[in-house]
Amino acid sequence: MTDRRTELADNLARVEERISKACSAAGRPREDVTLIVVTKTYPASDVRLLAGLGVRHVAENKDQEAAPKAAECADLPLTWHFVGQLQTNKVRSVASYADFVHSVDRARLVTALSAAAVKAGRTLDCLIQVALDAESGERGERGGVAPDGVTELADALAAAEGVRPAGLMTVAPLVGTYAGRPGAAFGRLMEISTGLRAAHPAANMVSAGMSADLDDAVAAGATHVRVGSAVLGVRPRLG
Repeated sequence: MTDRRTELADNLARVEERISKACSAAGRPREDVTLIVVTKTYPASDVRLLAGLGVRHVAENKDQEAAPKAAECADLPLTWHFVGQLQTNKVRSVASYADFVHSVDRARLVTALSAAAVKAGRTLDCLIQVALDAESGERGERGGVAPDGVTELADALAAAEGVRPAGLMTVAPLVGTYAGRPGAAFGRLMEISTGLRAAHPAANMVSAGMSADLDDAVAAGATHVRVGSAVLGVRPRLG
């Protein structure tokens, strides 16, 4: 366990250095960017070690893994982010532990999250997942709403009980105009964010960038980066 703690500490230090350098290059204070560590496929014991190393934001993308892990770590001072595609039949469970949901992409999900949050007596901060590849007529497999659907979803979140629009999330597209151009993709997300904040000033989160492209995301103006393998190690291939 000591070796694993040292490994995680060293990885965190390297990621921290990347974020700090990217912030400095962009003329941004380091505190502008929040690191979310994506702990999917890794055990609750790693979450405990990360918490001991000062990590306060962790993310999962599958409820069947996230729910028991969040319960096991309920005593820790953590903020939980759900970042995966979310089916409505998982909403009640997710609403019981997630503080932020990054993957809102349809009106039906807004309705389901609202009902579940009210029943749980909680308020969920919701990010709208934007599918930037939709602008070039492509649709990847990562979910999200086309940019022209963001305003409608934000209005629905603002009008519903138990949820509120907190900002935007995207994953750099693998197809279409922005394929291989994460900097351009994240720049476009910032443009959409500016429009969103005009109508919903509190929706100022921009969740973008992962292990491979967090530097581009920080340069573009992201407020949150979601980093998994750079902290926890390369995940084994399944199947």
